[in-house]
Amino acid sequence: MSDDEFMMDEEEEDYNFEYEGSDNEDDVVDVENEYYTAKNQRDTPDVALASFQKIVDDESSRDEQGEFGFKALKQMTKLTFRLGRYDEALAHYKTLLTYTKKAVTRNVAEKAINRILDYVSAEDGIGLDKMQEFYEVTMKALEEQKNDRLSTKTNLKLAKLWLDRHEYTRLNKILKELHAQCAPTDDGADVDSSKGTTQLEVYALEIQMYGEMKNNKKLREIYEKSLRVRSAIPHPRIQGVIRECGGKMYMSEKDWGKAQTDFFEAFKAYDEAGSPQRVQVLKYLVLAHMLTESEIDPFTSQETKPYKNDREIAAMQALVSAYQRRDVHEAEKILKTNRETIMDDAFIRGYIDDVLRSLRTQWILEIIKPYNRIEIAYLARQLGIPNEQVEDIVVALILDEKIQGRIDQVTGRLDLDRHTALETRRYQALDRWTAQLNSLHSQLLTKASQQAGGERGGPGGMGGWASSMGGPSEVWA
Repeated sequence: MSDDEFMMDEEEEDYNFEYEGSDNEDDVVDVENEYYTAKNQRDTPDVALASFQKIVDDESSRDEQGEFGFKALKQMTKLTFRLGRYDEALAHYKTLLTYTKKAVTRNVAEKAINRILDYVSAEDGIGLDKMQEFYEVTMKALEEQKNDRLSTKTNLKLAKLWLDRHEYTRLNKILKELHAQCAPTDDGADVDSSKGTTQLEVYALEIQMYGEMKNNKKLREIYEKSLRVRSAIPHPRIQGVIRECGGKMYMSEKDWGKAQTDFFEAFKAYDEAGSPQRVQVLKYLVLAHMLTESEIDPFTSQETKPYKNDREIAAMQALVSAYQRRDVHEAEKILKTNRETIMDDAFIRGYIDDVLRSLRTQWILEIIKPYNRIEIAYLARQLGIPNEQVEDIVVALILDEKIQGRIDQVTGRLDLDRHTALETRRYQALDRWTAQLNSLHSQLLTKASQQAGGERGGPGGMGGWASSMGGPSEVWA
């Protein structure tokens, strides 16, 4: 919210409130005139503040609180805050909070509190301790009013603030309080849907925190807990946050398939919520899709198709096209000419090397097909990368048995054996056949030895042995 919006936001509100300062309509008109006179003096802040203060003092002298006193305090809070007089702003805000008990409706009070806290949160000049003080006095007032719903929302707002500012120690303290509010009842029953929804919001904040801290162990633990929450009707944006963080977790583990699934779920959730984050997550989805080495166009699905011609997505679509053609040179050109939409994103940039390595691997597999030997240096020149990187890719291909060959370190060549795989299978089959024949031969010798001993010791002789083997014709055939 801009300063002007902040100063003007409540002027169109209908408070639906009958002024209680006096039964005399002339008094009502007088105080209203005083308020709008003070409002028109905001270009001279101290004059305006004095005029607003007079309205509050007049109400206080009558031991009453009314609509225009509330409005005056709100203006005073805004004016002093904008002037950087944060202690004064906090004092006015504390007084304003006392008006929220009965001077205005709950909806009006909540809107005013949220507006002020949003503005406080966006101010860079205010110190963290002073910022936290604004929230603490708000929480205290809400607890006294037993406004649990707004109390929880305020805590969530503060938690988001600490997350955005990477204040993880402060954030952890708020998260513990929020978890306590979402705990199951004493009889062990599941939390109701409203608490379940809040619980998912808390999990979403935790997942983002552990993601930023690169603590994948805790991230996975909270992520899996979030998927087990059933008693919730979450906003799709929350589901989007959880799934996006899950996708990033799987990407860090190089589990491209699961990452692709989570990014797709995140994209659908953000799309449903109308969140602009959907475009960014769609880029992540395309990134994971390429790393799975899928031949399917990711923009053929009903959900992603409308974004195929989006300006932000066009570069990623071109990259997918180059990837599927195994055109590594075109892919590198796209990355260079679309730095703003692709490479400026730190997350995408962290996996571009994996994409290029996969592309180069596929290109090498294609280029070496007609050769029995090829120079490593030649491949490196074609790809525009050092010999060592090419050698690393080739070694991986040999170890993964995608090619049969060896690197001659002396000549710097890759020697390929096109027949090794077939011959190996033949030799393996011959070895198995030989082993079986040897086993049968040993069995026959053992049996013959036993039968020969029986012939010397009694009747039956060789005839008995032959009979036991199915007859002479079968044995000696």
